[in-house]
Amino acid sequence: MAPETLVRPYEALAESLHPTGSRDQRMQLVVDTLFEALKETGVSWVGFYQDRPGEPDERRLVLGPCRDKPACSPIGLDGVCGKALLSRRPQIVLDIRDLGAAYIACDPSDRSEIVIPLAEQGGRCWGVLDLDSHDVAGFDESDERGLSLVLQAASFQTHQPPDC
Repeated sequence: MAPETLVRPYEALAESLHPTGSRDQRMQLVVDTLFEALKETGVSWVGFYQDRPGEPDERRLVLGPCRDKPACSPIGLDGVCGKALLSRRPQIVLDIRDLGAAYIACDPSDRSEIVIPLAEQGGRCWGVLDLDSHDVAGFDESDERGLSLVLQAASFQTHQPPDC
């Protein structure tokens, strides 16, 4: 499914969220909301990875709430999630085959990915939101904007300060 023909309802999803509770509860709310709304639009997986700074780099990111199948955990900082966390910038991968060894393959059917880094109010980056698709070019900048809108509606900070 080409991104230019795809309309995902991010604004409506953001308006539908009524976040309460702990970070874990809000992560689960976001995962469930996104997966249920986007699974028919080419999204094959949605999940959070949380940073564990005290762990060795190859075990730093631990899987949090996710849908709809198991995923690798822990993962290192050498993949797309690690790059998003370390650079403090969203990552859009149009075709994961272009990454070669830099791609951590949890599902061999995945072809594209988007990862949004997250920060606490004090600036410490604590994790990422990761979405996969079985379609090449399954995500673009409109997804980045839309996912940021949904995350902000769930009380997550997506725009990191420069020293994050």
